[in-house]
Amino acid sequence: MTTSTRIVLASRPHGAPTAENFRTETAELRPPGEGEVLLETLDLSLDPYMRGMMDDADSYTAPIEIGQTMVGGTVSRVLESRDPSYEPGVLVLGYAGWQTHSVEPAKRLTPIRDTGLPASTALGVLGMPGFTAWAGLENIGKPQPGETVVVAAATGPVGSMVGQIARLRGARAVGIAGGTEKVAHLHELGFDAAINHRADDFEDQLAAATPDGIDVYFENVGGKVWDAVLPRLNTYARVPVCGLVANYNSTSLPDGPDRSQALLGRILKRSLTVRGFIQNEFAATQTDAFLTEIAPLVADGSIRYREDVTDGLDNAVAAFAGMLEGRNFGKAVVHIAD
Repeated sequence: MTTSTRIVLASRPHGAPTAENFRTETAELRPPGEGEVLLETLDLSLDPYMRGMMDDADSYTAPIEIGQTMVGGTVSRVLESRDPSYEPGVLVLGYAGWQTHSVEPAKRLTPIRDTGLPASTALGVLGMPGFTAWAGLENIGKPQPGETVVVAAATGPVGSMVGQIARLRGARAVGIAGGTEKVAHLHELGFDAAINHRADDFEDQLAAATPDGIDVYFENVGGKVWDAVLPRLNTYARVPVCGLVANYNSTSLPDGPDRSQALLGRILKRSLTVRGFIQNEFAATQTDAFLTEIAPLVADGSIRYREDVTDGLDNAVAAFAGMLEGRNFGKAVVHIAD
C-alpha cells in the first residue's frame, strides 16, 4: 500500500483563505485497477481559479466539497501502471491536486512532451497559463500590428505571455504590475511600457503609456485597474476576460452607486467586445497549434518565463495565500518531489 499526504478543504473561507480553511491528512491508497496508474506528484500548480472553487457558488465548474482534496494541475511520475499507454517512470500532466500520491484513470492524463525544458513548464509557460494567454489573444483579442495591448498582473504566467505574444504579433505591449522590481522585469521581457499600479499617479502613467488609447485589454485583475483602463478603450477594442483576482476575496459588492449602466453605455458607444472565456473551450482543437508555435520559442529563449517555486506540500497553503495577494513573482509552483 502507498501512503499519500494530502491537503483538503476543511471549511469555506469568508474573504481571504486562512490556514484554518485547510486540513492535512494521510490516507492509504488502493492499488490501481485496470486502466489506472499510481502517481507520485513532483510539482503542483497554484492558480487563482482555485480560490473560486473554495466557495459554494455558481461558477464554470463545481465547487470543491468540504473534505475533498484541493484541486490543482500536477506534474507526476508513474510508479505503477495498469494501462498499456504508460510505463513506470513516465512523466504525465494531470490534476491530482494537493497530494503526494494518487491513483488516476490513465485517460485523464497527458504525457509530457520532451521539449528539453524542465517538466514544470507544463504547468506554466507551456501549460494552462501559457495556453490561456495564447488562446485569449488568438480568439478574442486578435491584436494587429501597431495596436496597443494592455495586460494587468503582467509578470504572472498569463500576463507575461500576453505581452510577449502581443509583441510577436507586431503590437505594442503595455504591462501593469505591482512594485518596482516587477516593473523592471517587464522591461527585461521586452514590454514597450510598464506601469506600477501601486503608484499614486497610476492613471497618469497609464495615459502616458497609451497615447493612442487601448485596442486590446487582457483582463486578469478587475478592480481599480479596470476602472482606469475602461475610459481609454478605443472604438472596437477587444477585452478577453480571463480573471478578476482583485475581487476573489471580496465578501460584498463595492460601495457607491450601481455603475453597471455606465459600463453598458461605454460598451455600446465604443462598440466594445467584452468576452469571458475559460481556456478549456479551445484546448481540444488548439493546443497542438499553441505548442507548435510557442515551445520552440521558449526553448531558444525568444519567450522568457519565470517560476516562483515553494518547496514542500506543507508550505502550499502559505504560498497560495501569497499568490492571491500578488506576492509571487512568476508562475507559482510547489515542488513536492524530485
